[in-house]
Amino acid sequence: MTDRIHFIDLTLRDGQQSLAATRMTTAQALRVLPMLNDAGYAAFELWGGATLDSCVRFLDEDPWERLDRFYAALGTSGKTRILLRGQNLFAYQPFPDDLVIAVIKEAVHSGVGIVRLFDALNDWRNLQLALLATKAYGGKAEAALCYTTSPVHTTDYFVRLARTLEEEGADQIAIKDMAGLLYPTQAFDFFEELKRHLRVPIIFHSHTTTGVATLNAVIAMYAGIDALDTAVTPFAGGPSHPPIEILIVFAEELGLDHGLDKDLILRIQRTLFDIFEELHSTIPLYGQYYRPITYDDIDRNIVHQVLTHIQKGREENIEAALTLMRTLMRDLRYPDYDDTIFKAQIPGGMLSNLQNQLKHMQKLDLLDAIMQEIPRVRADVGYVPLVTPTSQIVGAQATFNVLMGRYQMVSNEFKMLLRGEFGHLPVPPNPEIVQQVLGPGETPLRYRPASYLMPVLEDPCDLPYIKTHRDLLLHFMLKQPADEFLKRRYGIRNGN
Repeated sequence: MTDRIHFIDLTLRDGQQSLAATRMTTAQALRVLPMLNDAGYAAFELWGGATLDSCVRFLDEDPWERLDRFYAALGTSGKTRILLRGQNLFAYQPFPDDLVIAVIKEAVHSGVGIVRLFDALNDWRNLQLALLATKAYGGKAEAALCYTTSPVHTTDYFVRLARTLEEEGADQIAIKDMAGLLYPTQAFDFFEELKRHLRVPIIFHSHTTTGVATLNAVIAMYAGIDALDTAVTPFAGGPSHPPIEILIVFAEELGLDHGLDKDLILRIQRTLFDIFEELHSTIPLYGQYYRPITYDDIDRNIVHQVLTHIQKGREENIEAALTLMRTLMRDLRYPDYDDTIFKAQIPGGMLSNLQNQLKHMQKLDLLDAIMQEIPRVRADVGYVPLVTPTSQIVGAQATFNVLMGRYQMVSNEFKMLLRGEFGHLPVPPNPEIVQQVLGPGETPLRYRPASYLMPVLEDPCDLPYIKTHRDLLLHFMLKQPADEFLKRRYGIRNGN
């Protein structure tokens, strides 16, 4: 264990994406960002993931202008991190190399200091170009391991992947446990093996959906992990991330310097409760959980018991520590954990969006059946990790299967997944499903998926609503939602 822990804030990106369906506006975020900047965080994630799509589709905002306004508020790019889906950028399928390079260049030149890169299949080939482009334009490349459990996803598997990404030039490695699947009894060995084999810093990212992430964050501190992703209440807990208010107390009890302004974080919390109220219609958990908390509200007796169990380290001690941590979180009115996620493996953002969509369809009663179908579909496609875009592809297919019968309706993206158009699957897919969905004669792609794609930026684009280079990038990345946004922006009607 070191004497310092770095905390990273995700409230304004993944926190609000996981709890409020990514509906926080730029103006709302800017009420908090200057305080976050002054609070002493090592970094904060502000852009990427689903925020670009949400800006153009729901908020009528230009995501590039959002990035500009964040940069202007901060005056520096050093601490700004974005989440980028490797060759998929911020969408669901691979893009040509020239577009990936151009988007990363524009992002770094617009105030991004750290680019977290991940590939939903953990196919390192899909990260290689984005990693190189990030470094070439002056950004720090953080490559993520998409953590999941399956017969093939062992600790050795992830250590090999992490070493490959380090050799490819990653400046730091993130453990991206998007559904909170790393069980605490395995966390010690997992963290220690990565620390033993890597030279670069390691960041731990997890969601508290299953009730294990907060304990894992404490174990990570104890095991010497360099930095932790967190969020501020009320955009913490549940399908979001471990609450910083709780982790500060554990860090101090462990004797770790965290460098955070604790009083300022409580001021941030108060502002966020105002925003939480403003966004209540998009928050499925609104009115059921959450209350303002202070550090004095956190039961130090439980904190000491948890740390004592961690220090003993036996399996029965870790289980006891988990029970205590879940009790602590429940007593502070964070959302209760959901053990079914260990089987379904749904990440936090997907869960809140699925709940919202089923609610609007008046089909919320189908949620349990869909949750049971998701692991079956995942096994059919080679135990893919469930993170964007595979979480949406598998989740949508599971929904179709429940509504219409198994594989009676199949999305084009699901067919692409089977064909290898997103990359190598962890193991070959179910041959019966391949036969049913694709038919005979289909062979998966052999080479890096983007190598089959033609460049797009060299051809002229004379659409009347494409007026700037940034408009062009939005057009190619987000397609119809971006086009509709740009038409509204420039007052162009369809057909004109």
